[in-house]
Amino acid sequence: MDTRNTSQIYDEVAKHYSAASQTTSVKYGETVAKSFGYTEEELANIPEGANLGLSCGNPLAITSLREGETVIDLGSGAGFDVFLAATRVGPTGRSIGIDFNDDMLARANSLKSSRGFPDSQVSFLKGSITAIPLESGTADCIISNCVINLVPEAEKPLVFKEMHRVLKSGGRVAVSDILAKKPLPEKLRNDIAMYVGCIAGASEKQQYETWLKEAGFEQVLIQDTGADINVYLDTDENGNRGGCCAPPGTVKEEEEEKSSSCCAPKKTECAPAGAAGAAAAAPSCCKPAAETTPPCCKPVEKKESSCCKPAAKPEVEAEEKEDLNEWVGSYKIYAVKN
Repeated sequence: MDTRNTSQIYDEVAKHYSAASQTTSVKYGETVAKSFGYTEEELANIPEGANLGLSCGNPLAITSLREGETVIDLGSGAGFDVFLAATRVGPTGRSIGIDFNDDMLARANSLKSSRGFPDSQVSFLKGSITAIPLESGTADCIISNCVINLVPEAEKPLVFKEMHRVLKSGGRVAVSDILAKKPLPEKLRNDIAMYVGCIAGASEKQQYETWLKEAGFEQVLIQDTGADINVYLDTDENGNRGGCCAPPGTVKEEEEEKSSSCCAPKKTECAPAGAAGAAAAAPSCCKPAAETTPPCCKPVEKKESSCCKPAAKPEVEAEEKEDLNEWVGSYKIYAVKN
C-alpha cells in the first residue's frame, strides 16, 4: 500500500503533468498513440500538440459515438481525445474535457482556439474526476484514457459513482487504463515516479469490476488489449523504438556513437516530459556516469543497476530488460447505466 497521503499523491501528479504539458515531441506521441490503436487518420485530424504520448489505449474505439451526443473525457490533458470526439459528435454535439491541472487546461484551450472550435461544441472545465463539475444526467458517454489509475485507491470508487451520476440513462462508459495483472510489490507501489507514470497506482481487474457494479453499472466488460506497455520505455523523442531498453541488436552502433547518452540524442532530455510508465521512473542514463559505472546500454555485472531497469525490482538481474508487461497491462473497460 502506498504510504503517502492523498494530498501528497495529487501534488506529485500535478507537478508531473504540468511538466508534461510543456513537451513538444510530436513523433514520440505519435508512436505511443499508434501502439495503442490510433490510426494515421485520427492523428492527422487533431491540432498538433494535443497528443502528448500519455495514452494507454484508444477509448474512442469502443464508444460508438453518434452525431449530437454529449461526451465527457475525464482527465482530458491537452485535449487529444476531446478533439477526436468532437469530430464524431459533430457541431450539434458536445465534447467536454475535465482536468484539474491548470497547465494542461491552458494548452488545451490554446489548441481549441487555434482550430476555431466553438464553446458550444468543445469546452474544457477545471475539476476533479472524483467530483465532476457537471449536472446529473448530462452525458451520453464518458471516456477516460490512462487517468483513473492516478487517483489514490481510496478515492477510485468515487470516480465510478460520479460517472454513473453524470451519465444519462442508457449512457455508457468507455475507458482505457493500466491495470495490474497481479499484486504489485510494496516497493514498486511506493515508487512515486512509477506512480505518476501510471504503473504503481494500477488496480486489479477485480477491483474495477466491483467498483463499477457497486456504482450501479451493468454489462461490465474489462479486457486486456495485449498492447505493449514497454513502448514508454523504448521509444525515443523522435518516435523510434529501439533505445537503450529495446532488445539487443536493435540500436545501431553508429547511432549510439552520435548520442550523448543511450537514451537521447545530443542536447535533448532522456525522454519527452510527458512520457508515461517507467520511462519516468528509470534511473537516469542521460546523466554522465561515474567512471566505475558500466555503459548504460552494455551488459553489466549482476546486481548492478542499469538505466533501463526501474530500481523498484532489485531482485531481477540487471542485464535483463525490465518488462512492464509482466506486471501491468493496457485494458479496455466498458459499462452501461441502465
